[in-house]
Amino acid sequence: MASSNIFFIIAIVTVFAIPSSLATEFVVGDEKGWSLDFDYQAWAAGKEFRVGDKLVFRYTPGVHNVVRVSGVEFQRCEAVNNTDPLTTGNDVITLLTPGRKWYICSLPRHCAARNMKLHITVLSEVGSLFAAPGPIPGSQTPSSSTRGSAWFSFYGWIAFMVSFVGVLLF
Repeated sequence: MASSNIFFIIAIVTVFAIPSSLATEFVVGDEKGWSLDFDYQAWAAGKEFRVGDKLVFRYTPGVHNVVRVSGVEFQRCEAVNNTDPLTTGNDVITLLTPGRKWYICSLPRHCAARNMKLHITVLSEVGSLFAAPGPIPGSQTPSSSTRGSAWFSFYGWIAFMVSFVGVLLF
C-alpha cells in the first residue's frame, strides 16, 4: 500500500513540475536588446512563446521603457491606459496567460518612428489541459508535427517514468 502511495505522489509531482521547468527565458532582441531601429517582429518570428516563459527587456535605464499595451494602442504606438512603464533596464515579464501580447517603448517617436514595438502570441503551457489559441490568419506557425512531437515527447517521458517507477515498486 505504501509503495502505491509513493508511486502516486511521484506521478503527480512529475505532471505538475515538468511543464514549469520547461519555461524559456527570451532576451528580447537577443544581443541587440531593446533598442531603436531593430525589427522585433522578425526577431519573434519562428519563436514559440508559452505560458510560463519570460521576456527580458534589456536597455539603458532612462533611455527607453517598456509598456504593455492593447492591440489598438500598439497600432497607434500610444500607451493611453495610464499603464506605468517598466524602467529598470532589465525588465522581466512572465507570460502568465495565453493570447496576444503587445509591448512598446512609450517615449516620443521610439515606437512609431524607430520601431520599438513587439507583438507576440503566447500559447498554452506545454502539457496544459487547455487548448492553445489558433493561428493568426496569414501568419506562419510551427507545423503541427513539430508541436505534436514535443507534446508526445513530454507525455511519452512521463508515461515511461510512471511505468518504470511502477514496475520498481510493485
